[in-house]
Amino acid sequence: MTSTFDPHKAQNAVEIEKQFAVKAVEHAQTYWNLLERVEPKQLKLTKHDDEIFEHLKRDFPEMFEEPYDKITKLDEEWMKSKDGKEKWRKFIDSYKETVKDYNFGSLIRMDARDEYSETNTIFTTRIQFYAYEIARNRLGLNDKAHEIAIEEAAKEKAKAEKEKEKGKKKIEGGKS
Repeated sequence: MTSTFDPHKAQNAVEIEKQFAVKAVEHAQTYWNLLERVEPKQLKLTKHDDEIFEHLKRDFPEMFEEPYDKITKLDEEWMKSKDGKEKWRKFIDSYKETVKDYNFGSLIRMDARDEYSETNTIFTTRIQFYAYEIARNRLGLNDKAHEIAIEEAAKEKAKAEKEKEKGKKKIEGGKS
């Protein structure tokens, strides 16, 4: 006999939370790698990018006032305010049938001009991530992040090559 699951009475399962966190980190790493490799204005995140972008402009016109400060730098206080939550809830729920994993947790950078870090990252729903990042990409607000990602990749490549050289020298030094 099975009983009906009541999410309001469910306890937090640490393992499930860890799995969600791992997925969110993997998603963030994948996105950062995309920002390194693809010009942000050319990046397509979903097959619904146009619809999401237009919907965001329609429901949140205040975000599209130049110089786009409200898209560049997230206002977490506003997002979590009563008014912000209600507006976002309606926006999020409208993607229930069209965007896979629309309500999964995702990590997003608070400031588009910087990389993912402990102080520059918050947790949002996947559709909020898409909405902000699609807007950031189309408006050129992720161009700085693109440059940072390229620089980081070049440093990592140089470091790996240096380590490889050290390894070769060590091997050659051991041959006598």
